[in-house]
Amino acid sequence: MQPSATTPAASDPARDFAPGDSALGEAPAPSAPLPRWPFILIGVAAAVIGLLPWLVTGMRLPLQNLWAADTMPDDMPLVLLPFSQYQLSTIASLLVVGAAAAGIAARALRSRTPRGGFALLVFGVLLVDVVAIVQTATVVGAGLRNDDWSTFYLAAVLAVAILALLLAALVLWLIARAPRAGAVIGLAIAAVLVSGWLHLLLAPDPVFAGEPAWLWTAVRWVPAVLVGAAIAWGGVDTVGRVIGALASLVILWVGPALITAVSAAAGTRVLAREPAEMLDYGRSVFGMALTEPALVVPPLVVAVCVAGVGLIGRALIGRSAQVRGEASEA
Repeated sequence: MQPSATTPAASDPARDFAPGDSALGEAPAPSAPLPRWPFILIGVAAAVIGLLPWLVTGMRLPLQNLWAADTMPDDMPLVLLPFSQYQLSTIASLLVVGAAAAGIAARALRSRTPRGGFALLVFGVLLVDVVAIVQTATVVGAGLRNDDWSTFYLAAVLAVAILALLLAALVLWLIARAPRAGAVIGLAIAAVLVSGWLHLLLAPDPVFAGEPAWLWTAVRWVPAVLVGAAIAWGGVDTVGRVIGALASLVILWVGPALITAVSAAAGTRVLAREPAEMLDYGRSVFGMALTEPALVVPPLVVAVCVAGVGLIGRALIGRSAQVRGEASEA
């Protein structure tokens, strides 16, 4: 007797963690592999899409507290990333969202990826992002004052950019190559950061941020909706996938609190020369953001509801396909 489409399958570690797990949009049957050269272009294009919100602002470096010369905002140099203590989460968003786009493309093309194609795609993403980091660090370093605090500031922002690049590489690999349980986690990380990406894209001029109000209200819920959709895509029919779903909800809970804490601490000028006090302040903000029900509960409820609707839809579609298959065999 065949199990129904709605009956959860028994847990199978090979199914949870084998690289052959089905993927975002790939064809179920092997197809002829594509040439290698388009994959580096896909990687470059995905990384540029990640940087797009910053590119449309005009790429003017934000005003720097430690800049050597008095400079008007419109006279600041052009850079590929917004190096600033006030833009740390934005730097992470620009790098991670592009990597996530590359991961989705790689997973969709997995059945048609030639040997070495994925490596070329990763190279394309890293090429753009490394050039962006190096170009920005070089320009900022040349314009800052020649003192210890300027050196420390540049090193700290550069360290954040490098950590964001490592996170982007992890997200890319999870989405592109991990089984669904891991891919859902990668998608959740990108989802948490996509709100910052959308804020910059929709309001390149901060003067207009917040208008129209309905648009910014919608942006607030985008991460929760994306996490719920990722859980629905991944499914919860094995132990690994349940763990992936729960981990994605934890990321949706902890990620925004961490972003809020880092932004609040790094953006407090009065603590700029007191790293220990800045760290303590960041910890206190993180604790409050992590435990405030008004901030924590609504996104989790939305994500669970979206996931529930998606899972029910998958089950109904699966049952309908099974009924059609049985009818055709009769």
